[in-house]
Amino acid sequence: MKTVNVDLYAPPAYVSASADVRAQVSNGCGPGGWLNDMVPDTIWGLKITPACDIHDWMYVAGETVADKNEADDVFRNNLLRLVSAAGGPWWLRWLRRRRVMVYFAAVRHFGGPWFWNGKNPIDHKYTTALLISRTWYLNWDSLLLSWIKRLFTSR
Repeated sequence: MKTVNVDLYAPPAYVSASADVRAQVSNGCGPGGWLNDMVPDTIWGLKITPACDIHDWMYVAGETVADKNEADDVFRNNLLRLVSAAGGPWWLRWLRRRRVMVYFAAVRHFGGPWFWNGKNPIDHKYTTALLISRTWYLNWDSLLLSWIKRLFTSR
């Protein structure tokens, strides 16, 4: 496995954090748990864990859709920096760049649940609307019968 030394973009909070704090937030490539085994920490023999760790950090720190998109863009750019610094024959660089775009598409399209995990406060208006609609659903038969009665008795 090839490891390269290259400057990657990382937010100042990530740079200033201790290794212990970073380890609590970052887990390498993948969403965590058993799914980490499904996402390799290498791209054609190139170790990409540093880019994944920065991406994890930005997902935890982000609060808006713009923050998520920025984290995904930084992830792609850091991966491309790693690929460029690693060098190698043209066909290997080509394969690695293609895999970078697969990783980028995966986080852009499927990373939302991990980005928003634990960030959505309870919206009381939504909760109230949900309770009203649930109550209506549970009592639909009695409401329907009362409407039918009114329809036939009002004439």
